[in-house]
Amino acid sequence: MSGTDAAGGAPPPVEGDDPLGRGVEALQAAAPEVITATRAMLDVAEDLVRDPRAASTVLGAVDAMSRAAGRFAPGRAAPDDDDLDDGDGGVQRIPVS
Repeated sequence: MSGTDAAGGAPPPVEGDDPLGRGVEALQAAAPEVITATRAMLDVAEDLVRDPRAASTVLGAVDAMSRAAGRFAPGRAAPDDDDLDDGDGGVQRIPVS
């Protein structure tokens, strides 16, 4: 046999090589980062729940970005100048607190 197990699968592990142990160590090292990121996300969610105006502002910004990105999606024709005008005749100001 040439470096594979009897079933013809993966090569046998090298002595001292513990893939399961390395995987567990990697997960343990990454866990604090995941916990920190999750806490930050929950803090933002809590702020949005407590202040509906902030949620409205954030959703408005996300909507505007998605519309802008949609204008230039692959396979879509170039927008006309009329498509770029939202018809309100001015600039929308979004208060940031």
